[in-house]
Amino acid sequence: MQLSARNQLKGKVSDIKNGPVSTEVEIDVNGTKLVSTITTGSASSLNLKIGDEVTAVIKASSVMIAK
Repeated sequence: MQLSARNQLKGKVSDIKNGPVSTEVEIDVNGTKLVSTITTGSASSLNLKIGDEVTAVIKASSVMIAK
C-alpha cells in the first residue's frame, strides 16, 4: 500500500486489548511502545495478531495501522 503520509513507523504488535467498540493495539517500534486505538471492526478486518509486522501511519492526532 502506498500512502502520501511521511510519518510511518514500522514495528511489531506486542499487545492487543479488544473491546466491544474500540481496540488498543500496542506496537513495539525499536524498543519504544506506541499505542493506537482503532475500531474493533478495523482490528478484526486486519486480522491483527501479536507478533505481526505492521506500519503505524501518524497524521495529526490520529494513528492508523497498515498491514
